[in-house]
Amino acid sequence: MAPVLISALEADYILRGIDDNLRADGRGRLDYREVVLETGLITQAHGSARCRLGEGTDVLVGVKVDIGNVDIDGADEDVATLKAKRGRVVCNVECSPIASQQFAGRGADDINNELTQMMSRVLNGPQGGLNLEKLCIIPGKACWIVYVDALAIIHDLGDGDVEFDLSDDVEEWERIEGWEQVPISVTLNKIGSRHIVDATPLEELTTGAKLHVMVNRNGKICGLQKSGSGSIEHSLLGEMVQTGRSLGQSLINSLDKMLYQEEYDINEKRKRNTPIEKLGFFAAI
Repeated sequence: MAPVLISALEADYILRGIDDNLRADGRGRLDYREVVLETGLITQAHGSARCRLGEGTDVLVGVKVDIGNVDIDGADEDVATLKAKRGRVVCNVECSPIASQQFAGRGADDINNELTQMMSRVLNGPQGGLNLEKLCIIPGKACWIVYVDALAIIHDLGDGDVEFDLSDDVEEWERIEGWEQVPISVTLNKIGSRHIVDATPLEELTTGAKLHVMVNRNGKICGLQKSGSGSIEHSLLGEMVQTGRSLGQSLINSLDKMLYQEEYDINEKRKRNTPIEKLGFFAAI
């Protein structure tokens, strides 16, 4: 990893500001920058979104769904029996080396692997919200794989193989059962004896340890992951978890409002572009 470039004076300035609950950009310790959410940006994907925080953090996500083999390799009998009846989620996270000096050299590989493993573990576990059994097509053979819903009609060809008729009509697609319980991850940075959210690049460089808190809309903690070489005291750990739970629920509510507004705008645009006959209005002759 490339050496981090921050002076002792800069680090002290950041630390004192956080102690006084006044960060360099004017935010308090638990304040996020403005969140901007856009959807449907990648036409080749089944779903996509872009989330921006202020003028800094910019994340683009695409989701694709495909049919693959049920993965039971290397699993013991009990686990194999469970996996044979489920689909799965395959996650991949990449951080661009130009986004931060932390990601230079092997730094990007380290954080990519950390975030990929965290997402995969949560979304493929019972705490991830998704009903993965609904993604199973033929137990032990075929399943839907979500790369980070479609209607399948199965015809038996008589020789053990199957043929799938997949609808490409958007109106016939279904959302994956349990999507509304998928957790959000809140990252808290420990700086000095305090913790903050939505850290800036300079604040990242003064961070001793991080705690990722995965929480769903009901306030259930779905996962915890600590990163960084520093320690987190037991009393502070509990406080950070509670902060993550509270902020996570608030963020989910805010994102829901943005998504509902986007969906409403898309439906209104679709109605305007739909011939009047298809809307059920017929001119009297």
